[in-house]
Amino acid sequence: MSVIPLGRSSVRSERLRAAGRSARLLAGLVIVGFWVICALFGERIAPMDPYADHLLATLEPPSALHWFGTDQLGRDIFSRVMVGARDILTVAPLATLLGTLLGAALGLVVGYFRGVVDDVVSRLIEAVQALPLVIVALMVLAAVGTSNLAVIMVIGFVFTPLIARTVRSAVLIESSLDYVAAAHLRGEGALSIMFEEILPNVMPLILVETTVRFGYAIFFVASLSFIGFGIQPPSADWGIAVSENYSLIGSYWWTVIFNALATASLVVGVNMAADGLQSVLQE
Repeated sequence: MSVIPLGRSSVRSERLRAAGRSARLLAGLVIVGFWVICALFGERIAPMDPYADHLLATLEPPSALHWFGTDQLGRDIFSRVMVGARDILTVAPLATLLGTLLGAALGLVVGYFRGVVDDVVSRLIEAVQALPLVIVALMVLAAVGTSNLAVIMVIGFVFTPLIARTVRSAVLIESSLDYVAAAHLRGEGALSIMFEEILPNVMPLILVETTVRFGYAIFFVASLSFIGFGIQPPSADWGIAVSENYSLIGSYWWTVIFNALATASLVVGVNMAADGLQSVLQE
């Protein structure tokens, strides 16, 4: 049994009340929630067809008709920004989830068994972390090709050692506590101790690490799309839009700035939610 099992419901209730009082957490969730709605229903609620070309209305500045102006093909930028949330909010969460699952499992195993297992895996993690992660991602994507699935797999595997190292540190601390020793005396197996005893006690840390990595994943996906190795056209992805119109920023700033601000606002929203969640879980 984990530490103080009878008090878990009261702890959850207190944390829920603390979450309701956290302005940072709520603000972050509102921002992320807005973009999730755009991702799910963007094509239905967008005022214009985000993919329709209007060659007689190219590069028009923001106006009452086109709130964010139009791009080189006369497409409504406001509508494209709304729809552009879809792919990035598909790829980034799945990549983060993959990295979290693999990293948490690896961290549990390494932190619990220690010894040779810890030494070998830790050296491999350090070797991976010594390489620039963007360069690693570009090399793999250049080899396997660019697709949403490839981007998810690459970012997930890049995040795995980072999350594993954080979870390992927490598991090393938990493994030295009395409830783990008691589980050993009861004859519980390694898997039972790792996933039934230790995992629930390090789950708050994993949740915070997941939200933090989610913010990095959004920026990572946008960066890869900007240089042509991430989400591919004809998607209205924000990174692609910035890349396609970057040369116009001097004269037609609106073709770039609104997509960049959308990316920044989503990252800020996720980071605010992560900070708020961390403060709630630490109370």
